[in-house]
Amino acid sequence: MTTDLNFLGQQAKQAAKELARLTRAQKDAALHAIADVLHEKETEILAANALDMSAARANGQTEALLDRMLLTPSRLAAIAADTRKVAELADPVGEIFESSTQPNGLKLHKQRTPLGVVGVIYEARPNVTVDVAALCLKTSNAVILRGGSDIQQSCKAVTAALNIALERTNLPVTAVQSITDPDRQLIGELLRLDQYVDMIIPRGGAGLHRFCRENATIPVITGGIGICHFYVDPTADLEKAVPIIFNAKVQRPGACNALDTLLIRREIASQLLPMVAEALNKAQVELRADPEALAILKNAPDSANWKVIPAQASDFGNEFLGLILSIRLVDTLDEALEHIAQHSMGHSDGILSQDRAAIKRFIQEVDSSAVFVNASTRFNDGGQFGLGAEIAISTQKLHARGPMALRELTTYKWVAEGDWLVRA
Repeated sequence: MTTDLNFLGQQAKQAAKELARLTRAQKDAALHAIADVLHEKETEILAANALDMSAARANGQTEALLDRMLLTPSRLAAIAADTRKVAELADPVGEIFESSTQPNGLKLHKQRTPLGVVGVIYEARPNVTVDVAALCLKTSNAVILRGGSDIQQSCKAVTAALNIALERTNLPVTAVQSITDPDRQLIGELLRLDQYVDMIIPRGGAGLHRFCRENATIPVITGGIGICHFYVDPTADLEKAVPIIFNAKVQRPGACNALDTLLIRREIASQLLPMVAEALNKAQVELRADPEALAILKNAPDSANWKVIPAQASDFGNEFLGLILSIRLVDTLDEALEHIAQHSMGHSDGILSQDRAAIKRFIQEVDSSAVFVNASTRFNDGGQFGLGAEIAISTQKLHARGPMALRELTTYKWVAEGDWLVRA
């Protein structure tokens, strides 16, 4: 059966109108119902996920991708728990801010409103289906989801569970719709569905983001691609720096805010590099070092135990999404800033330093969605920033930047109120 995107768009637009009238209590009840139904339908959802996993293994997918695709009872329970947490967050819709009164008596304020219909295109992560649906419902947005063909069965099962919860709480079932037809042409059609869809958010690799930017007639929020850096300056507390570097690289290496490149001032390299290598070796991290860093590492007493290879030019400006770290020595802060400007994707970059002047320059000149000072890049996350949740991490500069939480899924309208006022 051919998927009629125009019909899906019409349904979503109508659902968005109905969602805009809901109270917080109604939306929160739906979110709790989603958590309940995910538990009730666990067997069906996991069985569908098992079909996707079997097909992915047969197609020779990597272990990293398989892990992202996998749903387990504990992961499903965590997704349900996160949905309940979204219900606990404040509802931004209707919030009034920036109130003023003009000399002529005109009273003004801005009021938060839903975006309308959000289209989300994502790869390999079936949990995104619930995460996005929960955040959109909380902000009274309808959503059209297009998961990757590799999680087609999982998306069908999860969306069916979401629809049961919506029906159970008298919300429009068409508030959450999934395109499960594997035809890739439908992505291009969705990107041009500007009559109904108000914003597109891609969640995937650089190729998907580029395709969306080049083909959409709808505003696209891109992000979620890292190439994250740390610059370690001579004043850094090296004993404290090593655990931060380890955390940024190892805590979740497949995340977009995981560390990719370490820039070290030449004067501290002989002391710091063996410390870093010894720590990262415990997690089997492969180090790809420039010639000078490589010489220091190869001459260290324990170098035979470390995974160290020469860095290629392509290793700088590469998002590894795994246990690989590129290392380069620099002479100055200027050189580090130049390297970051050339290779960063504007996601998460940091400095390890006790020099306030260097820190100030780094903050001013590094043009990333989040800049970290003596803290792991892994903190670039809606939950860690106290936002409760996120739909994506935007590396753009318009509308939203950094973790996109509930407020970033709203826009606003001006409200002007007068006492039968006319313009002179």
